[in-house]
Amino acid sequence: MKLSVIVPVYRAEAYLPRCVESLFAQSTEDMEIILVNDGSPDGSGTLCDGYAARFPGKIRVLHLDNGGQGRARNRGLELAVGEFIGFVDSDDWVEPDMYEKLLALMEREQADVAVCGIRKRTEDGGAESLPVWREGIPLSAAGSACNKLFRRSAIGELRFPEGLWYEDFAFSAKLLMRAGKTAFLAEDLYDYRVGQTSTMNNQNARKNLDILEIMEDLRAFTAREASADDYEYLLINHVLLDGVNRLALQHGPDKLEAIWLMRAYVREHIPKLTQCPAWKRESRNRRIVMKLNYDGLEDLSKLILKMKKSIG
Repeated sequence: MKLSVIVPVYRAEAYLPRCVESLFAQSTEDMEIILVNDGSPDGSGTLCDGYAARFPGKIRVLHLDNGGQGRARNRGLELAVGEFIGFVDSDDWVEPDMYEKLLALMEREQADVAVCGIRKRTEDGGAESLPVWREGIPLSAAGSACNKLFRRSAIGELRFPEGLWYEDFAFSAKLLMRAGKTAFLAEDLYDYRVGQTSTMNNQNARKNLDILEIMEDLRAFTAREASADDYEYLLINHVLLDGVNRLALQHGPDKLEAIWLMRAYVREHIPKLTQCPAWKRESRNRRIVMKLNYDGLEDLSKLILKMKKSIG
């Protein structure tokens, strides 16, 4: 089997048909689809069983009690037999040639990871290309696991953290650091549906602190397989920049304490930001926002970001 695509399913009754149909429409035929029903309380499980009955050998279904997306993906990995592994969220969909193009790119470049662009789709039919990596910085693509294809041999024993937010960021970051080569395709082939509550669009300040547990896991990983510089790059970009900025936009009662804990964690591991090599390599605009957040001036940082759609 060339390709296994794993789809964790939860409360997706309204969206699962489009997701599965987009996978059936793939120009790559040598593939299996693994639907992992994560204890969904709606009719998603019944839909999964219906697809498996109609397409035996093509679709496999695993039913679990609810344990979160990380565990669902891990259980899917245990079942997968493909040489290459992909992940799709059950409320999203993919373009018909996504996996054909990513497979060809990986084989041509002898890459362990291939990354494509993401198109944000809104309920009113709007579409917008999302920035998902920065040129010349492979680790900048750490984020969603869904716009990527992974060589199974590179994954090895790696699994998603379970019970935590940002589990896909942790998995993707490790694979990008482990990869002998990462290849990029500047085409928006993954369609991300927005409008639902998600990790990136939430008001749960306390749960956002899961990123600190994720960073501790990544710190241990970089000590074994990568470098302190990689860890510091991830820390300043995903905690000091994205994490603090995300919390600054919230309105809940735990917001200020959560920001303080994030900043304290960064300061513990980077006592002098302006001497950090990873910070020095950032663009001027990104350095400014990071420094403001580091110094407790996230409200000013929020104002700057409001004025600038992109900080480059």
